[in-house]
Amino acid sequence: MSMLVIDGGHRLEGRVAVEGNKNAALPLLAACLLTTEECVLTNVPRIGDVEVMARLLLDVGAEVEGIGTTTLRIRAPKVTTHAPERGLVGRLRGSVLLLGPLLARTGRAHIAPPGGDFPARRTISTHLEALHAMGARLSAGPDHVLEAPDGLKSASMYLYEASVTGTETALLAAASVKGVTEIRHAATEPHVVELCEFLVKMGAGITGIGSPSLRIEGVERLHGAEHHLGGDYIEAGSWAVVGAITGGEMTIEGCRHEDMEVVAAVLTRMNVECGMQDGTFVVKPSKPKALRKITTGLWPAFPSDLVSLVTVLATQAAGRTLVHDWMYELRLFALEQMSGMGADMFLADAHRIIVTGPTKLRGGRTLDSRDLRSGMSLIAAGLAADGQTRVTPLETVERGYSQLVDRLIALGAKVAKVE
Repeated sequence: MSMLVIDGGHRLEGRVAVEGNKNAALPLLAACLLTTEECVLTNVPRIGDVEVMARLLLDVGAEVEGIGTTTLRIRAPKVTTHAPERGLVGRLRGSVLLLGPLLARTGRAHIAPPGGDFPARRTISTHLEALHAMGARLSAGPDHVLEAPDGLKSASMYLYEASVTGTETALLAAASVKGVTEIRHAATEPHVVELCEFLVKMGAGITGIGSPSLRIEGVERLHGAEHHLGGDYIEAGSWAVVGAITGGEMTIEGCRHEDMEVVAAVLTRMNVECGMQDGTFVVKPSKPKALRKITTGLWPAFPSDLVSLVTVLATQAAGRTLVHDWMYELRLFALEQMSGMGADMFLADAHRIIVTGPTKLRGGRTLDSRDLRSGMSLIAAGLAADGQTRVTPLETVERGYSQLVDRLIALGAKVAKVE
């Protein structure tokens, strides 16, 4: 494990470019298993989660070129096993996205309990129900073992939960099944849209893209395709908060206006001067103010993946803010560590935290990056604090932020990675 040592209190400013959307890269990589032909993905984020997914593809028999770069070439003329290696699966929540492609290619899929953030608290019941509706049989046991010996069938389904990866699992399975599958109450996040667009390039017919009602015309044989990933709006929003919390001016390249509106809506209401200018997202020095309430929700509401960061920003905002993340338990728990830095925070329950600001944050502590997003939030807190702060393990944050240390240094941060 490694640790990020932060000498805080320095203004961060400059230009930073985001890479492709992490949450799009993982289902797109899984989709490459649906064809025997070559697929090429560009603007792929160089992050830990993508590397694990690429190695899972290798483990089931695919050929993957370019791991660690922004261009990946994937060929899967053969799928040699329906049971990817347990250790890899245990490192990545997105490994569940292999269920549909493995069933489509081999008629079987055996996935150990997936890892990632809060693995014990996040079920995959929506994924399994969607695959069951398409004819897959689930065996009892701690692992996820499914069979479709006669092949998957097209179906009409309503998702009990508008789960992002549940919707993607259903899409991946439906694209390779001849006939029409309908998915209602589907997730509509930009990365779900991007998966739909890639599957269309591979030969599937999909209507209703971007809406909660999808109609998929699957085909027996999908073909290879190329795709340039759109910029990661969660990463862009993270850099925007880092700029705002340190009082710097930040120019963020590679993000799309339609994705950043949801981020700008909350930051602007917090009196952060920001917005799109000439194709970039710009954050200017501001004096943040509290919001009465910030609530996460399904797209296009404010995303849960940014709730930890805006909670840290609220410690520097004048007034009291109630932050409510109804989607996930435990996401806000890691931020309680900031009380020892001088933050005025009260955790009302697993989903709500009350923050009163502004308070001057103090360093001198070692903070535990318990999940990807809270880890980046604690780094933001350390950058704003006086004195030295240590965040560990850094690998947790590097799962979702490419070349993090180098980019922080380029923006003026005084940080060092210590093994």
